Amino acid sequence: MKDNMKTADPFYKSGAWVRCREQALIRDNYLCQSCLRAGKLTTANTVHHIKPRREYSELELTLSNLESICPTCHNKEHTEKGNNKRPVSKKIKLVEEKGNPEMI
Repeated sequence: MKDNMKTADPFYKSGAWVRCREQALIRDNYLCQSCLRAGKLTTANTVHHIKPRREYSELELTLSNLESICPTCHNKEHTEKGNNKRPVSKKIKLVEEKGNPEMI
């Protein structure tokens, strides 16, 4: 019998990711950026890679490749069109990165 459960990716437990994730949430004021673009205020507790890690591993800890989003929007991002990829047509507002580079 096959186990259909996904195993946790150790990357998401790393200190570097935890710090980078927190910086993204603070930068975005803990607001879902996807909802914000639609004119809604929704609390975000998830940080999403704009360009997927599996294709752009060099950007996995790059703050400008991260956005804070709510669980509902995150699920949409990963189920849209059944291909687990973000649609190209969305516009992303990038915020200038600031902070201590030693933290990442």
